[in-house]
Amino acid sequence: MSTDATPTYPTSLGTSTAEEIRLLGHDVAHDLMGSVGLGELALWLMTLERPDPSEVRLFEAVLVALADHGFTPTAIAARLTYLSAPDSLQGAVAAGLLGGGSRFLGVTEDCGRWLHAALEERGGDLPEDEDGWDALALAAVRRTREQGRYVPGLGHPVHKVRDPRTAALFRIAEDEGLLGPHLLLFEAVGRVHEQVLGRRLPLNGAGVCGAALADLGVPVDLLRGPALLARAAGLLGQLAEERRRPIGMDAYLAVDRAAVYVDPSA
Repeated sequence: MSTDATPTYPTSLGTSTAEEIRLLGHDVAHDLMGSVGLGELALWLMTLERPDPSEVRLFEAVLVALADHGFTPTAIAARLTYLSAPDSLQGAVAAGLLGGGSRFLGVTEDCGRWLHAALEERGGDLPEDEDGWDALALAAVRRTREQGRYVPGLGHPVHKVRDPRTAALFRIAEDEGLLGPHLLLFEAVGRVHEQVLGRRLPLNGAGVCGAALADLGVPVDLLRGPALLARAAGLLGQLAEERRRPIGMDAYLAVDRAAVYVDPSA
């Protein structure tokens, strides 16, 4: 049976007409511009619930924590791409974002997923005190190591003793009344993991960011998204600096001039 009905494509996000642009049910020009910050809007778009000021403060603290860490592989990739194609700013930013994976930026997602899975196994029956959280954390760490896997969010290639972002994020979450189950479990992991691993590692900032985002209601499948949003801002800064004070050519030549041929049969 044929029909002449025009197909529709439902969305709760943005729509536009010749007269206006609407986003999340609000007029962009009259309701949102100048009244809503980008961090608030990003969290709103992901959760479809407008965050309160406390939630915005914690979310934006996460973005700041992840924005830029110097000459990381993502920054170097962006700068070298810009060196090769200065006419393609978007390509340079994309190159840096594509480097966000299991070693850099991806820990935010990995840790949040790991914590979420451990909590889901409890079926909503959450611990009532610190001892209970410690027991849950110890069981999760032990199970992960028995499976031959690493516990995400533990250790850092630079901050061997203490990641300076971790305490700050916990403090902000506590100040705003947002110490939820993911953060409480991650905090407990910091207390008990040495019993299983035999050594003490710092809780890294990317891991606590994942815990905070999960407590803010960001779906675990999207946890890498805020990390990429934050790093996009950092990469723009890196590229602006590359224009002012370029190092891309020096980095390329340093590697090129140090290249040594190795016989593949050796």
